[in-house]
Amino acid sequence: MNLNLNPKPPADQHQDLLWRTLLEGVHRAEPSSELSQYREDFKLIAWNFLYYHKSKDISRDLPWIDALINQHGPTEQDVREARAWHRNLDRMLYTIVDTFPFLIKLLPRQVRTTAEETRRYFQNGDNIACDIRELLKQELRQRLANNDKVLLIGHSLGSVIVYDTLWELSHLEHLPGKIDLFLTLGSPLGMNYVQHRLMGNSDTGKKKYPTNIRHWVNISSTGDVTALDRVFSDDFAPMLKLGIIDSIEDHHDGIYNFFHNEEGLNCHRSYGYLVNPAVGKVIADWWQQSA
Repeated sequence: MNLNLNPKPPADQHQDLLWRTLLEGVHRAEPSSELSQYREDFKLIAWNFLYYHKSKDISRDLPWIDALINQHGPTEQDVREARAWHRNLDRMLYTIVDTFPFLIKLLPRQVRTTAEETRRYFQNGDNIACDIRELLKQELRQRLANNDKVLLIGHSLGSVIVYDTLWELSHLEHLPGKIDLFLTLGSPLGMNYVQHRLMGNSDTGKKKYPTNIRHWVNISSTGDVTALDRVFSDDFAPMLKLGIIDSIEDHHDGIYNFFHNEEGLNCHRSYGYLVNPAVGKVIADWWQQSA
């Protein structure tokens, strides 16, 4: 099992890159936004090194991020590539594996690696999942207790980590307060495999779900196979019926992640999501309402 395909740059450098692309996405959605003044309020929960014990050379990402920021939307080729037959085939295979996980070897390398890292998280070998969630809890406990306005962004496996962490803070630590907005990007939380292993999955009623989320917005791009099920408002509808969340929205129509690297178009990378004005609009609107 190769788990070294997804390490990130050192935490401080990675945080700077994420902030840079997030600001660009916000600027594209709301050019008058003054969010750039609040850099100190942006915090990366750097769990990646704990997971992989390895960092990625930042120089590999820099030219691709420069190119991403200088590109103001998907090209016609990007749209065709995101909708290409091989991505539809990957999605079909992933759907089968979601029901029959033992067939994971059928998946293409990149998709298989994402599935393997998700499986490793749920296996919790060496207490790795618990240790990662503790990193986030350390940042959230006081903020929840203070009822601070918090926008929590979870990309890919990070969204699963956030969900489980919020469940534990709800039902094991019984902390007051709510996350104002949970923003999921390229999330696998709609998958059967994931949902059957989430914290609270065997419980019923309010105990089954986190009770400390006020609003949830889920965004997925065309061609992002990791976001296998792109609609969460049906899977998590009981949260609305139980009155433990105010809203769940799904945004996916016409959204393209046009990040490129040496391997070509990558519809899943966090940088490509953050630079997208659809994501920027959600962040800008939240910021204006919270200011």
